[in-house]
Amino acid sequence: MRALLRDLALDRCPPFYRDWQFLTALALGIVFWVGLRSFVPITHEVNLGFSALISLCIVQPILEESIFRGVMQVELLKRSWGGSKNYGISVANALTSLAFTALHFISHPPLWAAGVIVPSLLFGYFRERHNSLYPPLALHIYYNTGYFLTLRFAT
Repeated sequence: MRALLRDLALDRCPPFYRDWQFLTALALGIVFWVGLRSFVPITHEVNLGFSALISLCIVQPILEESIFRGVMQVELLKRSWGGSKNYGISVANALTSLAFTALHFISHPPLWAAGVIVPSLLFGYFRERHNSLYPPLALHIYYNTGYFLTLRFAT
C-alpha cells in the first residue's frame, strides 16, 4: 500500500495551499462560475441528486486524477522527451491533457469537452510543480463542485 501511495505521489502533502499560483487557480474558478452564470444562458436547472453530486464532485475527480496525473503523466515524464517544456507546460502534461479532454467528448457537448483542456493543463502543471497528486485533486474537486453547483442552482 505504501508503494502505491508513493507511486501516486500521495505519500506526502506539500504546502501547496500557500502557493500564490495555486490560490490564483482557485480564484479563477470563481471567475469562471460567475461568468458562466452571467454570460452563458442556462435555460434549465440541472436536477442532480446528492449521490450524483458526490460522484461528480468527489469520486470521479479522484479516479480521473489517479489515472491521468497519477499514472499517465508520471509515466510520460519518465521518457526523455516527456519533461521538455514550452511555456511552462511539459510534453507529458500536454499529452495527458489531450487524452483527458478526449475522454470528456464521450459525455459532454463538444464545446464543453474542448474547454476541459485548460483546467486539465492547470491540474498537470500543479502535479509537476509540487510533485504531488494532492494539488490537482484539490483543484479538480473544487472546479467540479463549483461547476455542478452552478448548474444545479441555475434559474
